[in-house]
Amino acid sequence: MTCTHIELPGSGVRLAADVWTSRGRRSPHRGLVVLLHGGGQTRHSWRRTGERLAAAGWVAVTVDLRGHGDSQWAPDGDYGVSTNLTDIRILVAELKRTRGDLPVALVGASLGGKAALLALGEDPGLAQALVMVDIALTVEVKGGNRIKQFMRGAPDGFGSLREAADAIAAYNPHRTQPGSLEGLKKNLRERDGRWYWHWDPAMVAPHPQAADSAVIHRRSRHAARRLTCPVLLVRGRKSDVVSDAGVTEMRDLIPDLTVTDVRDVGHMVAGDDNDVFSERLLDFLDQAIPPASAKEVG
Repeated sequence: MTCTHIELPGSGVRLAADVWTSRGRRSPHRGLVVLLHGGGQTRHSWRRTGERLAAAGWVAVTVDLRGHGDSQWAPDGDYGVSTNLTDIRILVAELKRTRGDLPVALVGASLGGKAALLALGEDPGLAQALVMVDIALTVEVKGGNRIKQFMRGAPDGFGSLREAADAIAAYNPHRTQPGSLEGLKKNLRERDGRWYWHWDPAMVAPHPQAADSAVIHRRSRHAARRLTCPVLLVRGRKSDVVSDAGVTEMRDLIPDLTVTDVRDVGHMVAGDDNDVFSERLLDFLDQAIPPASAKEVG
């Protein structure tokens, strides 16, 4: 597999991204899969999924959302869902322009999934398939608050990578802890001997231009009703973010919805059990965008 780093345009910001493809592939690529992480994550959370997609003949693009990872921070501090969906529209348009006329699938976890649903529901021609990873229109209050508390924690950073790893383990006890801490350096930056999460602290602060949750929920319901493409919801069975009631609401609004549960994992589905997640993603894409849709990459 080859991984090429690129920059993509957003709404007033530049977004960092990696493009995963299979080296020396002679047959047409299956399509373009754009992977959008959740709040507080980076494009690196999709690395193994990007490799699996590329091996199966897809072009996978993993993106750092605004204010995350190596993407620019919003100069006005606006990290609302509406602004993220505008970024998605712009970056997908750029990928279509530069990567050829490939069918597109959007894959979004948590924040990325909510923004992708809105973007596609309000612009049905944006993509041919949507995958939402442990996110629904209605988020459980307890789980949502736990995410916010984690992101607001350690404003003064950590004294070591081990301290950061312990904080992640406390938030996500379902995940097996890695043997090495080196991977954390992709999500943290060292300043003056301390390690800080690699996101803009303004992301978890109130913003006057951000729409309130009730407005976003009504807008999301309207967008969901307009979806005409195949949609997959992947839920962690131990998730405290997506409940059975949230899944029922999604089924009522999206006729062509497929739901799959991943056992023994929580909100961080792709990271907790990437093998199972990637297999189910590939199975869905095979049905949603069949091989006959493949075209040469420009």
